[in-house]
Amino acid sequence: MKFRALHLAPIGLVASALALALVANGQEPSAKPRKVTKTDAEWRKQLTPNQYAVTRQAATEPAFSGKLLKEHRKGVFECICCGTALFSSKAKFESGTGWRSFFAPYAEANIETDTDYKLGYARTEVRCSTCGAHLGHVFDDGPPPTGLRFCMNSAALKFAQDTPATKAAAKDKAEKKSEPPKASAAKEAPADAPK
Repeated sequence: MKFRALHLAPIGLVASALALALVANGQEPSAKPRKVTKTDAEWRKQLTPNQYAVTRQAATEPAFSGKLLKEHRKGVFECICCGTALFSSKAKFESGTGWRSFFAPYAEANIETDTDYKLGYARTEVRCSTCGAHLGHVFDDGPPPTGLRFCMNSAALKFAQDTPATKAAAKDKAEKKSEPPKASAAKEAPADAPK
């Protein structure tokens, strides 16, 4: 495995470890080809001006202004640009910062991080690994079990509520993965059985 040196100024040990782990897994933004690519005109057509500014130009929505800040239903927060599952409602918490906060991503492979110096000091930016959308930042002052606070812009997310149908489909999929493969009739018959 090839490691590349990163300049990780004082952004916290946990956030630094996450950034190094993502780079070690080949999730560095400049090293990973995008699964979803669109022209600037296509993104502008798909997104509202606020969503475009946040996701494609790395803007930050004002604190306490996000539509999803008070979303308390069970479900998944997805990328507004490409629909990738980013955060589960099970990992959300009230940080009091004015932005939707989570202590862990839905799957580490669905996000990528990079160091951001836009405010004159190092912060860890979080992006969607599928389309490169800017989502927000991660800090090392979150609750257990990770100690991380993924501080996300509501404009970068859409919410998909859990429904009985989606829960049943997920359960069926999980059960199918855990079932051993069925042997074919030819393999089940003894070698000396009449044909």
